[in-house]
Amino acid sequence: MQNRMSVADTSVADLVLVGARVRTLDPARPSASAVAVRDGVVVAVGDEGDVRDWRGARTEVVDLGGATLVPGLTDAHSHPVWGLEMATGIDLSGVRDPAGLRAALVGAERVDGWVIGWGLDHNVFGGRPVHRSLIEDALGGAPAFLRLYDGHSALVSGAALAAAGVTGPRDFPQRSEIVCDSAGTPTGYLIEHAAMDLVAEVLPRFPYAVRRARLLELLSAMAATGLTGAHVMDLGDVDLLAAVAEETVLPLRLRLAPWCMPGADRDTLDELLAAQTRGGRNWRVGGVKFFMDGTVEGGTAWLEHADCHGQGTDPFWPDPQAYAAAVRHLHTAGVRTATHAIGDAAVRHVLDTVESLGAGAFLRHRIEHIETVPDDTVPRFARLGVVASMQPPHAAYTRADHTDEWSRRLGPARAARAWRIRDLRDAGAYVALGSDWPIAGYDARTVLATARVPRGASPGPGLTGLMALEGLTSHAAVAAGESDVAGRIAPGYRADLTALTLDPVTASPDEVAEAPVRLTTVGGRVTHRA
Repeated sequence: MQNRMSVADTSVADLVLVGARVRTLDPARPSASAVAVRDGVVVAVGDEGDVRDWRGARTEVVDLGGATLVPGLTDAHSHPVWGLEMATGIDLSGVRDPAGLRAALVGAERVDGWVIGWGLDHNVFGGRPVHRSLIEDALGGAPAFLRLYDGHSALVSGAALAAAGVTGPRDFPQRSEIVCDSAGTPTGYLIEHAAMDLVAEVLPRFPYAVRRARLLELLSAMAATGLTGAHVMDLGDVDLLAAVAEETVLPLRLRLAPWCMPGADRDTLDELLAAQTRGGRNWRVGGVKFFMDGTVEGGTAWLEHADCHGQGTDPFWPDPQAYAAAVRHLHTAGVRTATHAIGDAAVRHVLDTVESLGAGAFLRHRIEHIETVPDDTVPRFARLGVVASMQPPHAAYTRADHTDEWSRRLGPARAARAWRIRDLRDAGAYVALGSDWPIAGYDARTVLATARVPRGASPGPGLTGLMALEGLTSHAAVAAGESDVAGRIAPGYRADLTALTLDPVTASPDEVAEAPVRLTTVGGRVTHRA
């Protein structure tokens, strides 16, 4: 038996898992059949004989019946707290055209008089302008706030604009826009967070008890798909999270990265530094999230050449060097950063920024999304030690024939280099995988499957089964700076574990997407059992 515990440390385990096919992702011992857990960490890995001495009267022994045990799956990009507000109201993800949108709104339930929806696909509009006239006749005068699927834009009604006091264009310190017609009248299309927040701030808010119940229900549902943790790319309602974590044990381990937005001064940066001390059981603040651009569909991805609408040439930070200075300040203080960068110019600027930090920046910073980049950009990730954080399910919003809004805006050349997940892996980069819930579904098995079979505009080939598993385990751990405690099953590592009834490495992607989850544990505590 190989473990890191001295003889003096040997005592009774809290949990012993037997009858498993264990994929440890530990080079020292790649496979096993039994694991022992005590005080939230793995204390023994081997066969059933190796862990027999760890059993006692208080030990729970679980026979996994041949299931495959892997390091706990971690979604490397998710919004489980703030996402509860984003995913409020009617789910519009199934709408396919303007007529279907109006039909969905006619019968939509009102929330304190409001019609609230989310997940609306840009492709619904078929390239036509996003305008409130498309929905007003279905609302009966009710205020409406409909988030588009990218989370960076919304369509709102005239009554909603009036409720928020929005009557015309405004200037923002970040790349945001209240889209207006030639007369200066808002069309109802709000692009990026500062513009959307004007209306979002007047939306009805659910009471604490409802939000608490929704949060626990969501996290439990995530655990049922095999997730043991998530890198949360926002601070969200951190007070709600902290209160719930005091009252009960969170089903997932959450690592939060608060936002740093354009205009941040030294006081703001110091506040972000101070926030790094916040945390509780199964949650902590760890890192800072930046935005270097927006989305292709919204015309706010920062591109080296304008998109087919003449947009996309402006960064989210009006002064890109101010972004670089903020990253440098946080890096010097030992804080990791994650930067949303979708377009080629945005990705290049982030890589340039990290390169300017020197060798000490290796594996301390990451880029989120990376939807289109040229050949010369790909090898820089491995050379600079920048982790690529990517979300395979996003490609489902595009089409192989490039008739979707994303592809049309970029044009065929840039659309042909979409979501280069395999290219980045083959170049030696660490690639952490996630869902970006609620932008896409949170099911970890879907992320594993879609990473192997690219869809929509994403060209092949996909990842191997092992690469996909690493993206949700060992590479996610590297992205969080936790590779010494997470991402493998080995003595001394956290007992965050996922058991699937089939081997996610060798089973087909379709089988993986539907694989029953036998057991999920976080710190040795069972969060899902089937």
